[in-house]
Amino acid sequence: MKEFFFTYQYQIIYTIITLLVLWFFQFGLKKAAQRVGHKSEIHITRTRLMFKYINILIVLIASFLLALAWGVGVGDLALLFSSVFAVIGVALFAIWSILSNITAGIILFFSFPYKIGSKIKIHDKDMPIEAIIEDIKAFHLHLRTMDGELITYPNNLILQKAVSLIEKEHYYDEGKDAL
Repeated sequence: MKEFFFTYQYQIIYTIITLLVLWFFQFGLKKAAQRVGHKSEIHITRTRLMFKYINILIVLIASFLLALAWGVGVGDLALLFSSVFAVIGVALFAIWSILSNITAGIILFFSFPYKIGSKIKIHDKDMPIEAIIEDIKAFHLHLRTMDGELITYPNNLILQKAVSLIEKEHYYDEGKDAL
């Protein structure tokens, strides 16, 4: 055991430092997302979704840095990441709507002017919708019409359509003070 620590002491120190720096970076990103969510009165479930995205980013960065520290060559990492991204690229091209909805969900988190509980009207010539925003998920919005009908509306479409605010009153305030 002693031999292991002496043999790999630089890698172990680099690993500890990298994990600590990334932990502080993750903490800072989560605090920033929490501040934006609290300041903009964004529902806690949407803020937690951003936390998941931050965790995925940190894990990818940590994997790359620790692989370099423990002797995996840059050429090997480049081959691995290019292969993985090629497979992911083909898969995402096949299911591009999922990627566009996730991207739209991130954009909605930071710049969507309507909140959960807002009564909105979506100006669509084929099917205009007047409803209350019940929930905002990673892929879609849950809208409740005045007739009680639940509509799931894709995030990428809400960014493409004109939307007007009818009432700003919050009908669903649960979890607002959970920060």
